[in-house]
Amino acid sequence: MNRLAAITIVIVAQSVAFGQSGSTPGLIGQDSTLRPITTAVPFLSITPDARAAAMGDAGVASTPDANSAYWNAAKLVFVENKTGGSLSYTPWLAKIINDMHIFYLSGYYKISREQAIAASMKYFDMGNVDFFTIDAIPNGSFNPRDFSFDLTYSRLLTENLSIGGTIRYIHSNLTGYLVGGQDARPGKSVAVDFGVFYTKQLVSKNSSLSLGATLTNIGAKISYADVRNKDFIPGNMRVGGAYKMEINPTNSFSFVMDFNKLLVPSPYDGSNDQTLLSGAFGSFTDARGGFSEELQEIMTSVGVEYLYNNVFAGRAGYFYEAKEKGNRKYLTVGAGFKMTQFGFDVAYMVPTNKRENALAETLRLTLHFIPVFKDQNEEVSNP
Repeated sequence: MNRLAAITIVIVAQSVAFGQSGSTPGLIGQDSTLRPITTAVPFLSITPDARAAAMGDAGVASTPDANSAYWNAAKLVFVENKTGGSLSYTPWLAKIINDMHIFYLSGYYKISREQAIAASMKYFDMGNVDFFTIDAIPNGSFNPRDFSFDLTYSRLLTENLSIGGTIRYIHSNLTGYLVGGQDARPGKSVAVDFGVFYTKQLVSKNSSLSLGATLTNIGAKISYADVRNKDFIPGNMRVGGAYKMEINPTNSFSFVMDFNKLLVPSPYDGSNDQTLLSGAFGSFTDARGGFSEELQEIMTSVGVEYLYNNVFAGRAGYFYEAKEKGNRKYLTVGAGFKMTQFGFDVAYMVPTNKRENALAETLRLTLHFIPVFKDQNEEVSNP
């Protein structure tokens, strides 16, 4: 593709809320009525795994799995197996650029029935970008990339209630070049997540209800060149629930719904001096349009999962964001297959906007692995 366009895509991917369906200022005509909230390192908010992606990006209260640490650290302790992991891959913005990819690797270990730990890494490769002088003379190239590394702890408080937390290191290297005449450097930050999860079998014994809430990416601002100019990272609050209904021993349905909101001040007030706490608390009251605009900043995800014999899964979902805040609206579909030690999930995005959407045809793939360890005390009989 045209390299100037590639540079534009990289800049937009980092400075504007990702995937804004053609309404991004400077790309297809600026609309002053649109007020999307922007942050640095938005890759932290991109859904990494295919299962949640297939359910409209909902996951704060869904059935725990190897990717629970990303969605809600508190869920992790309820995962069934003692240990496991997953590897996810997403070709990002594949319709317009062919070398941008997201990788996510996660693994967990249950220390005991009451405690679990996990480690994960997310890597965003934005492909190679060629630089040119104003006279169109080649002036080097660079491969922008971001990554984060997480450590998670989850603790059971009661039979139905758990809490969890994550500490995250963030590294973002966008240019390797000069920015505004100054030497650029990688942006670095540290953030934490907090989560709570409640799940209970209902009276019918054939159904269960789960509730979850998280605060994620609560951390220091990030800077790439001038320490006086720092940008918020995508702090977020997410709440949601899940209802699972067993039709019979081999068939079940799960319905999930999430609501999430960025804990970041609105950008159009011209100020950049808020602290982490003032920005987070102020994000509930700083919208120029008042309470009605604050409600528009809440994004909604709904999804359903059908499970057959704990082996095959079919999934569908919908994600909604207000037009003034980014206008991302898309249907999602997906499927999964699980064996004793391995599983595979796939998700596909179908935008519902009339305009062409850069996220159209986004595909996510996830491979699950569950190691099986033989009990050392188990006797092995001779053939």
